[in-house]
Amino acid sequence: MPPAVQETVRELVELSPVLVELGQRFTDAGFEAHLVGGSVRDALLSAGAGGPRVPGDLDVTTDARPEQILGLLRGWAGSTWNTGIAFGTVGAEIRGVRVEITTFRADRYDRESRNPEVAWGDSLVDDLVRRDFTVNAMAVSLGPDRSVTDPFGGLGDLLARRLRTPGTAADSFADDPLRMLRAVRFVAQLGLAPVPEVVEAMTAMSGELARITPERVQAELSKTLLQDSPREALQLFVGTGLADVVLPELSALRMEIDEHHQHKDVYTHSLTVLDQAIALEKAAVAAGEDGASPDLVLRLAALLHDIGKPATRRHEPRGRVSFHHHEVVGAKLVRKRLTALRYPKEIVEDVSRLTFLHLRFHGYGSGEWTDSAVRRYVTDAGDLLSRLHKLVRSDSTTRNKKRAAALSATYDSLEQRIRELSAQEDLARVRPDLDGNAIMSILGLGPGPEVGRAWRFLKDLRLERGPLDPDDAEAALKEWWATQG
Repeated sequence: MPPAVQETVRELVELSPVLVELGQRFTDAGFEAHLVGGSVRDALLSAGAGGPRVPGDLDVTTDARPEQILGLLRGWAGSTWNTGIAFGTVGAEIRGVRVEITTFRADRYDRESRNPEVAWGDSLVDDLVRRDFTVNAMAVSLGPDRSVTDPFGGLGDLLARRLRTPGTAADSFADDPLRMLRAVRFVAQLGLAPVPEVVEAMTAMSGELARITPERVQAELSKTLLQDSPREALQLFVGTGLADVVLPELSALRMEIDEHHQHKDVYTHSLTVLDQAIALEKAAVAAGEDGASPDLVLRLAALLHDIGKPATRRHEPRGRVSFHHHEVVGAKLVRKRLTALRYPKEIVEDVSRLTFLHLRFHGYGSGEWTDSAVRRYVTDAGDLLSRLHKLVRSDSTTRNKKRAAALSATYDSLEQRIRELSAQEDLARVRPDLDGNAIMSILGLGPGPEVGRAWRFLKDLRLERGPLDPDDAEAALKEWWATQG
């Protein structure tokens, strides 16, 4: 281990009084304790950017057994929890720092269910060889010497931006197929490039991912999408066949041509839309506008907005291709797939609605929409309007600069009209000019479905004509009611 690196890890431990005290407690009791995993990796990565920074959550491994760990923490840790104690993990919060302490493991995996046969180990190296990648298989002793254990060359791989497994890739992925998705995430998160052996194993074993629960798959996919630049990672995801197993609609976008004849395929277009959406998302946050970054809903919508195209592709005369109503089909496919991946209902509905609405703007032409159409655009988007703006703008991937400028200017004009109408009326909360009580009083009705029908009529009228005074709204309601028999 180079002296500079040794000094870095010593600084890392000594930056955290909690780690120093924890190491002393375990050492005095005759046990080893080592900082491991992502904590070490991230500290080494940060060393070149102003010195090591202690991560918020710490992972420690030890030869002490779970009950001994609990004994050493008793009276010192603010709180402890043992939800993972069956797997040798004790959690603790010590002066605001969360620590997970795990007994050395020497498990064997049931490669059908992926459940480990839990067994305690006595060797740090045997524990490290079980870990997913070499960059996560480094340990820093919390004993007095602060020594670094790196039996599989994790530091060299980190410096070379390589992604390798401690043992064979095939064995590692057979133990836990989710590691293949972690490889995808680390491409985006850490800028690591998987070595050929890893890519080959991912490709050959992609079907094993079907053994992993949807919740765990969804968590890794989301983490990948939330990175700064997920494009290269997604290309690995699709190229190795992992997407075929968990998100086949994305792989299906690799078609020969899209309707503009300007992209290699809809898949490439979708990745570009995602890139552009992320750029707009970051720019908006930097400018102090409403919204968050990273924005999972926007990124999912950007990636999946065209997944209805394969099912709606039609070959037209003169070599043209059409995808009529692909936004309708796509919204249904988005809802089905994200539900299967156990995304929260609100995320499923938001991404589906953005997919459904992403083509609406193309009916705007050069500004032919009436005020009524503009109101409906805003009302249908609801609280997704700012995301819809970003998605529609990102969906322009034409390489024709003149056309791109024209589309941008046209959308500018739509946003300006929205601002002007919003200054006159509250477009974000369009309601009928009469409430339910007034409707019942005017029509002599009690609560029931007829009141709902009347309410919807008045809302449509409000969207069509803008705000009405109560007398005009009442007259219109009575005239409509007379036609209802």
